[in-house]
Amino acid sequence: MQTILAFILVFGLIVFFHELGHFIFAKRSGILVREFAIGMGPKIFGMKKGETLYTIRLLPLGGYVRMAGEEFDQIELQPGYRVGLVLNDDEKVEKIYLNQNVQNPNVLFMEVERADLNKDLWIEGYDEEERFVRFDVDRNAIIIENGEETVIAPFDRTFEAKSLWQRTLTIFAGPLFNFILAFVIFIFLGIFQGVPTNEPIISEVMDDSPAAEAGMKAGDYVKSINGHPIDKWEDLTNYVKENPGKELSMIVERGGQEAELTVVPEYVELENGEKVGQIGVIYQSPLEKNPIKAVVYGFQQTWEYTVLILQALVHLIAGHFSLDDLAGPVGIYQATGEVAKHGFFTLMYWTAALSINLGIMNLLPLPALDGGRLMFFSIEALRGKPVDRKKEGMVHFVGIVLLMILMIAVTWNDIQRLFFHQ
Repeated sequence: MQTILAFILVFGLIVFFHELGHFIFAKRSGILVREFAIGMGPKIFGMKKGETLYTIRLLPLGGYVRMAGEEFDQIELQPGYRVGLVLNDDEKVEKIYLNQNVQNPNVLFMEVERADLNKDLWIEGYDEEERFVRFDVDRNAIIIENGEETVIAPFDRTFEAKSLWQRTLTIFAGPLFNFILAFVIFIFLGIFQGVPTNEPIISEVMDDSPAAEAGMKAGDYVKSINGHPIDKWEDLTNYVKENPGKELSMIVERGGQEAELTVVPEYVELENGEKVGQIGVIYQSPLEKNPIKAVVYGFQQTWEYTVLILQALVHLIAGHFSLDDLAGPVGIYQATGEVAKHGFFTLMYWTAALSINLGIMNLLPLPALDGGRLMFFSIEALRGKPVDRKKEGMVHFVGIVLLMILMIAVTWNDIQRLFFHQ
């Protein structure tokens, strides 16, 4: 149960923020957003507010913001359709009933001859007395089919009608909000858990180590080595690593007094064969609760995690690809369960890392991903006109198929590791 709840929290938060980015920028651009969905597949919860349907769906495989003007969103009334119309006080159509009997004296029935629900907004045809009639359609008119209501989308409220800059921002906002989420989480951790001070303070001295032989004690603050100032822990470790077997004169502060210690780092051979110095001390950075430093910490951690993930991605692209290096929903679910055992703060670090990872992956110029759509916008900017929608749609379709194949392979590999490689 703990793993399930942790996974729902982590997955829901990451996907929610990603889709929230698309949603906010779509709304700011004046795009009609039909649905804001968390998850995929069958709907298990839905709430209509304004013109947008907010849903939670069964499969934890992502989410989406369905905007007017995208694929499968065109609403057309074909000649011969029998429809019921409800007019408002301005004699404009505010409701259009399809495929159902309507018991309402205010409904006007007609057989459609022609209609434009996209640009000029009108509908014409023959009423029940075979008279030719024409009505203007209200911009906020609703089509009702089998009990389901759909708001029409005038062309100026569709995704494709917006400027290249507005469309680019709307798509880019999803990955951007993943980075913002990570940044906010790191600030939260910095405020409530504390920011590592990174000061060169010794937490523990190992027995029979060069540091112990030199008289170093827990709590010693290393001020300098061989006359070189030491400002942070990395300065200390780097200096020691680079000087194995050499005598080092350290100035340490202990109880408000300074003392000079002589330490000779011992040789230690790493797995790659490199020999470095080591003095046998353990470091646990003190934590400081400072809101200003927490903001700086948020930037630093977001940047460092981004660099680490990009380095891992370059490693994969450089020919070191393996399914074992990837994880699907099953692998993430298992890892989240393990992380959750170490407490809420650790789980938040994991959430931030996953959010950055999702942001980076979505920016890759691959079909069906946000980065793929941004790639087509770049081509449009260079050409001065959009790529043919049918051709772009075909590329994205192929990309979706390939991604699904990869997802199935990764998920199967996760299942094998989980159940057969214990």
